[in-house]
Amino acid sequence: MELRIDERRLVELALRLVSTPSFTGSEQALAELMQAELAELGLHVQWQQVEEERANVLGTWEGSGGGPTLMLNGHMDTSYSGREPWLQGIPGFQPAGFERDGRIYGLGISNMKGALCCYVEAVRALQEAGVRLKGDLMIACVAGEIEKAQQGEAQGAEYRGYATGSRHLVSHGGAADFCILGEPTENKLVRAHFGALWVRLSTTGPFIHTAFSEGRRPENSIIRMRDVLDQVLEWLPSWELEMSYNGVRGIANVGAIQGGFGWRASRTPHRTDLFLDLRVPPRVPMAEARRKALAFARSLRVDAEVYVSAPGSEIEDSSPVVVAVGEAHAEVFGSPPESDVVRWFSDASVLSRYGIPTLNYGTSSGLPDAELGENLEIAGLVRTAEVYARAAMKVCGS
Repeated sequence: MELRIDERRLVELALRLVSTPSFTGSEQALAELMQAELAELGLHVQWQQVEEERANVLGTWEGSGGGPTLMLNGHMDTSYSGREPWLQGIPGFQPAGFERDGRIYGLGISNMKGALCCYVEAVRALQEAGVRLKGDLMIACVAGEIEKAQQGEAQGAEYRGYATGSRHLVSHGGAADFCILGEPTENKLVRAHFGALWVRLSTTGPFIHTAFSEGRRPENSIIRMRDVLDQVLEWLPSWELEMSYNGVRGIANVGAIQGGFGWRASRTPHRTDLFLDLRVPPRVPMAEARRKALAFARSLRVDAEVYVSAPGSEIEDSSPVVVAVGEAHAEVFGSPPESDVVRWFSDASVLSRYGIPTLNYGTSSGLPDAELGENLEIAGLVRTAEVYARAAMKVCGS
């Protein structure tokens, strides 16, 4: 069957979405835009108020009956706000979309407002082709997916990511037989991704004036943390090796260090914190990973806590949604897709734990460019939208 993806319509929607700021914690304006778009498609639209100024929107195109339900899931929040001083002057990191030389630029176009546009255009293409699906087709636009978490003084909605919206979605009616999650995968079938443990290690010391600190430098919490950091760096390779998955080596990051007061350097710091991001493969239980991480941290005789435990996800090669997307990709691109395992997190973590087999498949990552920031090729969006439409016919039945 011939399906026509309207490139101009897709681009215009993408520019509107990118130009609607939706930093984590402030997704409601974009939710309102998506609510109107899904209603215009004739979908049954549900509004889920996650918290103040944050909402999910779930649109359902009802099938004729007898087929599985497929969800197309995408997050609305962006990794940045565009106000960060180090991103000023980089157009692809601003919530102001524009088109140039066959590409769309702007904050969130690749992660992952481009996918939301593809979902909408896929449904429109199916409707205009006169397709009647047997199973329901859902478009879920969710808040709060970006990898961030509340910690210490960093409290509030802007720090509540890590599947906040999808957790609310699935506990408030967002149930489906299968899900396609359009994270940027370079059009590869991402069958598995790692999860994460975020760990805080803390050293302490006296809080005293510099004038009275003579001979007490080894007690300084920052100086004490130096030895801890050295031991952490020696240990990380063993963690990465143990946490490998299907030939993909584990990975970890020393994400932050905080100690003392720059505005009061005349005092020794009473506490210094070191923050680690330890990636965990999908088949390692989070309790086991937590136990291993804390056992090491406690061996250093420092205070430690795990403040993020976000499991990984995987899906079987034989799953109908994997087969369907693979076939649809081959029809559109002319060759079978590659498969991949990645070490970033996605909402597949939560969806799969609610019994919804989830495949990550989307267009290019549009990896940030030092000069331009986020950008995507329009032709890639068009082809990806057609893959979603063809996959929906195969999964839901037509």
